[in-house]
Parts: sequence; structure tokens; C-alpha cells
Amino acid sequence: MDFYFWVNLVALLFSFFVIGALLGAGFSKPIRKKLVKLLHLEQLQRLLLHRSFHNPILKPGTHPWTAEAVLNPAAINIGNRTHLIYRAIGMDGISRLGYAASPDGVVFDRRLSHPAYVAQNPRSTGSKTPSHLRRYSPVMYPSGGSWGGCEDPRMVTIDGRIYVTFNMFDGWDYIRVAAISIPCDAFIGERFGEWEGPYILSKPGERHKNWVLFPEKIGGKFAIIHSIAPKIEIAYCNSIEAIGSEDPFIESWVGARNNLPMREDAWDSFIRSAGPPPVKTEHGWLLFYHAINERDPSRYQLGAMLLDIHDPTKVLYRAAAPVLSPNEHYENAGKPGIVYACGAVVRDGMLFVYYGGADKVVCVATTPLDTFIKALIEGSQPAFVEALPTQTT
Repeated sequence: MDFYFWVNLVALLFSFFVIGALLGAGFSKPIRKKLVKLLHLEQLQRLLLHRSFHNPILKPGTHPWTAEAVLNPAAINIGNRTHLIYRAIGMDGISRLGYAASPDGVVFDRRLSHPAYVAQNPRSTGSKTPSHLRRYSPVMYPSGGSWGGCEDPRMVTIDGRIYVTFNMFDGWDYIRVAAISIPCDAFIGERFGEWEGPYILSKPGERHKNWVLFPEKIGGKFAIIHSIAPKIEIAYCNSIEAIGSEDPFIESWVGARNNLPMREDAWDSFIRSAGPPPVKTEHGWLLFYHAINERDPSRYQLGAMLLDIHDPTKVLYRAAAPVLSPNEHYENAGKPGIVYACGAVVRDGMLFVYYGGADKVVCVATTPLDTFIKALIEGSQPAFVEALPTQTT
């Protein structure tokens, strides 16, 4: 009996030795590095937005005002339907705002045959674009091929009204940010003659684009993100309608983003602009943004970051890689290398991000919101604002 006891004891100790050696090898420094890399790649996979098989969900139409392109849609959920206000470019080169609605956020069974909003006389002096050049021209007018009108809307619902911010474009010497609003019941009833505005938010003589409203008031005030580079800037106001009349125009950073210092060792070398209005989550405000990599300067890509819920100028987490890149044919058949998001909604726990592909079509990509936020937090990189200089005047 004693002999078998000692044999079993020796065998048990030997097995412990072998298992310990294997564990030691498995968690050696090189192996640990590989495991960390694999885990990091897995987190990045969870941060990717997944394109719909139905893409593109909206294409240029048969009507002259939508004949050249439909792109860059704003989005909201009301009454169990997803509503889009999208930019449409006509044969005359003017950008107008169209409307479409869907019961599931993917297949749009309602699309107006006429514009939902048209900008009239954006500047009192009249357009300086010669009449013979007023047509759709992607070569002459890089802004989607349009020489004027309403560009790249963003949309939110606040206190029973829908607000849309957009770029008021009337030639490259006139690019300002404007806003319009409408009661929710008028919007749902498609009574688009009840739009109020436009209200010009940015200063005259300056070029500004892509300002977004938060989808709720912060501290009892409207909050507008008007710059995310060189740092995040937010303006607070009591009334959108009073800006430029009773209240001064919003002061924002002035300059070309291309002139900002390049971020080293990061995919988002050059930060361009905010994407859709921020999405509120329990962990903070989810904000998508557009950026360009210095090694791939011809392509717009979409990044993501999480802002502090109480102080949205503070970046808590930032994705270490783009969450959407222009890799599909419909994101390159037009102006190559463009994904440009202007709308995001949450339906039953799923995040829907609406974007323009190649300045030609409207697309959507989705992901489970909780999974996306968790991956963003666990695999984040330092906030990009830490690598940029403070604002200069």
C-alpha cells in the first residue's frame, strides 16, 4: 500500500510540474504580447459598424432635383418610424433637402417626390457664382458637385420641435451654418411649409460647416458643437432663433483643418468634423467624427469617441481605429473614398448610423449599442485633443 501511495504522489507532483511549465510558457512575454494583440483585434472587430445588405438604401431619383445625388442624411425616430432628411443634388447643381421614412430603419417605404426644404436667397447680395456655371459639376465644385443650397443636414428633437442644422452654401466665398425648426406634429404630417427660419448661426465673412445640436438641452440651454479640432467647442444659448439678431453669432475656431498639426502614430491624422448629433448613453455622449489618415489622404473615415455626460468638452474614450471606412463599391462609385455620416438613431438596442457613400447615395450601418460602447471603453486610446494645441486667437 505504501509503495502505491508514493508512486501516485510522485506522479501527481510530476503532473503539477508539467502543467506549471506549460502555463509558464503560455504566459511568457512574447505569448502575452500576442494574446494582447489578439484581444485588441477582437475589440476592434466589435467597434466596426456593419453595413446593411440593402445598401444603398436611397439612390438618385427620377425627378430633376434628385437626379444627380442623394447623400448625407439626418435621422430621428418618431412614432415607431425612422425619418430621414437628406441632401439631394439636382441637375442645376443646387442642394435641397428631401424626406424619406421607414418602419424598420432600413427599407424606406415613403419618399417625397418634392423637396422638404429649399433655401431661398441665402445672402442678400446674391450669388457670385456666374449663371453659366450653375450646374452639377463634381470637378468644378468639390462640395458634392453642388454650387449652392442646403448641405449636410443634422437633425434633433427638442421640446416638441425638430431642429435641423445645415451648411448654407452659396459659392466658396459664402459658407455659413444655418438652422430651421418645425413642430413635431407638422413634421410627422409632412406639412413642410411650416418650417421656421433659416436662422444663421455663424459669423459673416467666415467659413463654417458641420455644426451639430445635442438632442436635449444641457443646463436648460441649447448646446451646439461647433468645432472638434483643435479642441471640442460647445456654444450654449437660450434660443436658436435669437442667434444673429438678439444674441451675437457663435464665435468659433477659424481656419483650415488641414493646417492643424498632424496627429502622429494615429489613424485620424487630420480631424475634419463632427458626424451625427451625439447619441446619449449611460456612459456618456457617443460622438462620431470624420477624419483622414496621412497615409491614405484621399479617404474619409469615421471615428468614434465618448464625451463626458456633464462636461461634453471632455473626451473620455476614443476608438483606436476607424469604425467605418470606404471599402465598398458604392462608397467609391462617385467621389472615391467617401463615407460621411450625418444621422444616428437607436432602435431596440441597435445603433443605426446613416451616411452618404461617394457623395452619391444614402447608406446605413448598424451594431448593438451596448456591445459597441463596451468595446469603445475597453479598447480606447487617449483623447485626440490631448495631442493638439490649444486654440489660438
